[in-house]
Amino acid sequence: MAPSLTGTVTGAFHQETPNPTSDPAVYDIHHQKFTSAGLPSTTEGWLERARSVSEILAEDASARDDQNKSPRAEIALLKSSGLLKLLGPKAFGGGGQGWDVAYKAIREVAKGDGSIGMLLGYHLLWSTTANLVGTDEQKDRFQKTIIENNYFIGGAVNPRDNDLKITDHGDHLIFDGQKHFNTGGVVSDLTVLEGILEGTEDHIFAFVTTVQDGITFAHNWNNVGLRLTESGSIKISQVKVPWVNALGWDIVTHKPNPAILSIPFATLLLPTIQLVFSNFYLGIALGSLQFATNYTKTSTRAWPYGGDNKTSASEEFYILERYGNFFAHLRAAEALVDRAGDEAAKIYAEYGQNREVSERERGELAEWVASTKIVTTDEGLRVTAGVFEVTGSRATGKKVGLDRFWRDIRTHSLHDPVAYKNREVGEFALLDKIPEPTWYT
Repeated sequence: MAPSLTGTVTGAFHQETPNPTSDPAVYDIHHQKFTSAGLPSTTEGWLERARSVSEILAEDASARDDQNKSPRAEIALLKSSGLLKLLGPKAFGGGGQGWDVAYKAIREVAKGDGSIGMLLGYHLLWSTTANLVGTDEQKDRFQKTIIENNYFIGGAVNPRDNDLKITDHGDHLIFDGQKHFNTGGVVSDLTVLEGILEGTEDHIFAFVTTVQDGITFAHNWNNVGLRLTESGSIKISQVKVPWVNALGWDIVTHKPNPAILSIPFATLLLPTIQLVFSNFYLGIALGSLQFATNYTKTSTRAWPYGGDNKTSASEEFYILERYGNFFAHLRAAEALVDRAGDEAAKIYAEYGQNREVSERERGELAEWVASTKIVTTDEGLRVTAGVFEVTGSRATGKKVGLDRFWRDIRTHSLHDPVAYKNREVGEFALLDKIPEPTWYT
């Protein structure tokens, strides 16, 4: 999630009382429907499934945001819908779709509920981590485990904090430390950990079972937006990981495999998740415009003192002008985001097996992604704040819930400053410089 203001976790780890959890039974009728229908078999079927989930979540999104319950029910809905399996190989029971489809599904879910769209996006990234930094054996093993068990994956990989400390104990590793932010961990089945092996500068990623004595959640996520993402602090104490689960490492020599971890393909993890961000920003913005449209047509009153008075708000020039402007800019943003998604899917399709993507190809994808981050941040914040201009003062009422869209984008768009993306794209446009891979690039 978003970085800490100081960049490190300081002070003692304080565990607060967990939030009450939402009840998966509230979606029983939908669980039965999705289970009976089975997984979609076409791309359009997957997107229709995402739209169905979005519509279900949108019905009470404002109330759930206000209640701030741990999203057990919402994760159960993602599970029964099959969306957690969208990227998985068909051989293991997955959807066999590409990232272009996954991004669109994330966007659809975020239209109805930004928090759950974000959780779906992070899950799809973390659940395929072994595809990027694992061996072929690890890739197949973890994909099979995740898909066959319909696991939801969380991640405790906030780069702004100190890295977790990893020590070698012969046949296994021990992870220790804490992170100011993790995403979805409280409601996850598996958690991705990342740290540095003691005595080296080498990073290790590993999947671990979430529910265990060594993992403690602070339950301190109560932020202004994305309130249902369970993105609070986490403490890792003596968590044991077999060497065989250290992604991309040689289990005999206890060394990183350079053919996996020292090539540009492994660093695709970063633009992939940055494009996840752009898609749920865009989804949230599109959701806000649709919500505002319905409100304007049913509840906004025409202004009686303009001199060219109309009988309904939807006839007023300034309201039509604003909606037209918002719609056009979001349509342009959607075209850009889809193009970036196509570029990502193309690289995965071409290099997913041989991992031979070049630095240049990786860098050009990163610039497509950086462009989307700039545009979706700027337009997302503008539209989600601007919709109040076309809905009126009564739309600021808490029971309306129109503010949640802006709060969600504002919260996550601080994850990494968009100003650096502007500079990065400027260097690419002016100097033809591709970015050096970092934790945020």
